[in-house]
Amino acid sequence: MTSAATLASSPPESRPAAPPPKVAARLLAALLLAASVPTLLALNQPPSATLLNQCLAVALWGGVAVASPPGRLARGLGPLLAALGVVAAGVAVSSGWGGLPLSLALLALGLLAGTALMVITGADAAQGPRAAPAFAALAAGLLLAGLLGAAVAAVQVFKPGWTDGQWIAHSGLAGRAVGNLRQPNHLGSLLLWALVAAVALHELRWLPRAALWAVALPLVLAIELTASRTGAVGLGGLLLWALLDRRLSPTARWWLAATPLLYAAAYLTMGWYGEFSQHALGAGARLAAEGGLGELANPAESPNSRLNIWHNTLDLIKAQPWTGVGFGEFNFAWTLTAFPTRPTAFFDHTHNLLLQLAVELGLPAAALVTGLLGWAGWRSGVQAHRATGDLGVIARAGSVLVLIAGLHSLLEYPLWYAYFLLPAGLAWGFVLGLPKVPATPPHRSDPSRPSRPALGLTAGALMVAAGVFALLDYQHAVVIYAPTAGSASLAERITRGQRSMLFGHHADYAAATNTATPASTALGFARAPHALLDTRLMMAWAQHLAERGDADSLDRARWLAQRLREFRNADAAAFFAPCLGGAVQAFPCQAPLRVHDWREFIEPRAAVAALAQGAGQPPNLPSAPSR
Repeated sequence: MTSAATLASSPPESRPAAPPPKVAARLLAALLLAASVPTLLALNQPPSATLLNQCLAVALWGGVAVASPPGRLARGLGPLLAALGVVAAGVAVSSGWGGLPLSLALLALGLLAGTALMVITGADAAQGPRAAPAFAALAAGLLLAGLLGAAVAAVQVFKPGWTDGQWIAHSGLAGRAVGNLRQPNHLGSLLLWALVAAVALHELRWLPRAALWAVALPLVLAIELTASRTGAVGLGGLLLWALLDRRLSPTARWWLAATPLLYAAAYLTMGWYGEFSQHALGAGARLAAEGGLGELANPAESPNSRLNIWHNTLDLIKAQPWTGVGFGEFNFAWTLTAFPTRPTAFFDHTHNLLLQLAVELGLPAAALVTGLLGWAGWRSGVQAHRATGDLGVIARAGSVLVLIAGLHSLLEYPLWYAYFLLPAGLAWGFVLGLPKVPATPPHRSDPSRPSRPALGLTAGALMVAAGVFALLDYQHAVVIYAPTAGSASLAERITRGQRSMLFGHHADYAAATNTATPASTALGFARAPHALLDTRLMMAWAQHLAERGDADSLDRARWLAQRLREFRNADAAAFFAPCLGGAVQAFPCQAPLRVHDWREFIEPRAAVAALAQGAGQPPNLPSAPSR
C-alpha cells in the first residue's frame, strides 16, 4: 500500500488518480462562486462602472467565511494583520482630523476589515484536512474566471458587435480586450491568476496534463488581446517560477516556461491577422495608438506616464514627509498643489502602492507598513521553502498569487478593488496558516486554544450583510445619475443621496455640479472635492469660491483656476475663453496674490457641521480645525 509520504513526494504524473478528500460542499461552492462571479459581472449602474462587482465580491467572500467560519487566530498572521491595522488607523486619522469624508472612510475600513477576515479564514482552512481541497476550489474558481474572461476578451476583439453591456461589457479601447472589469490591466492580472491556478490544480491532481495544455492557449491569447504590459511582464515571472521551483512536476515547469513563447506566437499571429483584416488588434492596437513604445520609449512625450505622476508624488512626499497628506487625500493635495508640468489626466492614485503609502500616511507609517508586509512576505517564503507535498503546492502557488497582485500594485492599484484584495488576502492567509512542521498530521495547531467558530460565523455573516447593504445604499446614488420613471426632482434626489452612509460623496458631486438647494450645494463643495477633483468640479468650485465675496475666497478661486489651467483640458476652454478676449478682470485670468497650501481648501469642521445641519444631513465630514 502506498504510503502518504511517498505519495506526497512523487510527481503528479506518477500518483494514482483519486477523488479529492471529503470537504463540506458548501465551502467548495462558496469558494468557486466568490473567486469567479464578481469578475464576470458585466451589468453596472452609474456612476461607478464596477461598484456592483465589488458589492458582489464582498458578499460572496463573506459567504466563504460563513461556509468555513474560522475558530482560532492562527499563529504567524501578526505582521500582516498589523499592517492592515496601521492602514486602518491612517484612515481613521484622515477622517477624524483631516478632510476625508466619512463615506469614503467607511468604505476603506470595511474593505480592510474584510481583508483581515479573509486572511484569518484562509489561515484557519490551511491547518486542517480541508487545506488541499479548499485551495483547489479557490484555484478552480480563478481558472473558471480566467477562461470565461478569455471568452469575453475574444468577443470584445473579434466580434465587438456582440457586446451588449449586460452580459459582455463594451470595450472602450479599439482592438483591445478589457473583460467585464472594463480595464485591460485588471483582465491581464486575472488571466495570470488563472494560469497560476491551473498549475496548482494540476499539482494537486485536479487537472490532467491534457487539460493543463488545453487551457494555456486561450489564457495566453487573451493576455495578448488586452495589450497589458503588466500581463506580458507577468508571463516572464511565470517563467522565473518554472526556473526556480525544482519541486514542480516536469509538466508544470515546461508548461510555465512555454507561456512566454505562446505569447510571442500569439503576438505574431495577431499581427498577421490584423494585416489581413485591416484592423490593429491586441498589443498591435496599443503600439499603433501610442506610436511605438509610448511612455517607455520617451516619457517626456507622454504627459500621463507613470514617471511623471511619480515625480509629482515624490515632491508631495518631500513637502510633508512625516504625516503625509492623509489617507485618500492624494488627489486632493496633488490637484491643489502647483505642478506646471503635471500630467493632463486626473489621477486619484499614484499607480504605485509604496508611493501611495508614503504620500498619504507619511514616511514613518509607510515604512512600518512596508516592513510588516515584508515580514509577512518573508514568512511566506519560509513556508514555501519548508512545506512539501500538497501543502507545498499551496504555499508556492499561494505565494505566486500574492506576488502577482503585489507586482501589479507597483504599476497600478488593483488592491483598491474588492475582487482582487479579498482573494489576495485569503491566499496569503492560506500560506501563512500552513502547519510549521510538515510531518505533523494535518490537524489544527495548538489544540489547547479554545475554538470559537461562532465569532467567525458572525463576522462572515456581517460581511455578507455589508455587501448587500452597500448595494442597497448605492441605489441612492444611482437614482441621481439614472433616474427612473416617477423619480423625484434632481434636487430632491441629491438631498436624499447626501444622506447615504457609504456613497454620499457621489451625491455631493451632483450637488456641486448641478442645480440643487443652496444648502446641498454648499455641502457638496465642502465634501465632493475629497473624492475626485476633475474639470467640471474644479470649474464649479472656483466659481463658487469667487461668489462668496470675501478676498480670501476670491484669491483661492484664482489659485484653483490656475491649477485647472495646468491640466490643459479641452473641456475647460469655455471657462478660460474670457482670457483670450482680454477680459483680465475675470478671476480665471488673474494670478493669485499669494501661494495657497492645499490644506487651506479643507473646510473648517464647524463650518461643515453647520452646512450638514442646514441641509438636513448628518455631519459626514469631520474635517480639519478652523484655520
